[in-house]
Amino acid sequence: MKVAVIKYNAGNVRSVLYAMERLGADAELTDDWETIRKADKVIFPGQGEAATAMKYLKARKLDELIKSLQQPFLGICLGLQLLCDYSEEKDTSCLGIFPIQVKKFPAREKVPHIGWNLLENPADTPLLKEIGDEPYAYYVHSYYAELHPEYTIAKTHYMLDFSALLHRDNFYAMQAHPEKSSVTGDRILKNFLAL
Repeated sequence: MKVAVIKYNAGNVRSVLYAMERLGADAELTDDWETIRKADKVIFPGQGEAATAMKYLKARKLDELIKSLQQPFLGICLGLQLLCDYSEEKDTSCLGIFPIQVKKFPAREKVPHIGWNLLENPADTPLLKEIGDEPYAYYVHSYYAELHPEYTIAKTHYMLDFSALLHRDNFYAMQAHPEKSSVTGDRILKNFLAL
């Protein structure tokens, strides 16, 4: 199975590549259109800043490519946020796969949100099968995607409820880092590879 990991100068890409290798997938970090288009699965990971990331994607027309993809696609952390409509981070228009706003956490508690939190109300979906009764995931983020009645498939609470996982058509996204989320994360990545 060929997995394309989209290169767009965001951080935290190596840990995703290592996770794919551990799970037996043939993963390649690339911004090449044909490689991405021909892959069985596509992962869009990253930590970083939304405006800079979108600038890189647009310069290489990867924004257009992503919207056209038909294979299973997984956005992780910043990848989830960029799949939404808009981010408050530097007033950034994003990819618009999910009609959702990304907002900054209020400053009343520690920001960024770092640590383990429960995935609540997981939907009955193939991505979340067999994740256990108390699925905890590891987060590092200052911005969050709002809840959506149709596309939010699990939520997490930190100061407020936000979208932990999203799903629309072939597009999936997770705010936490599955590659750093132990058993829960491994199960979600295995489920994604099995889609």
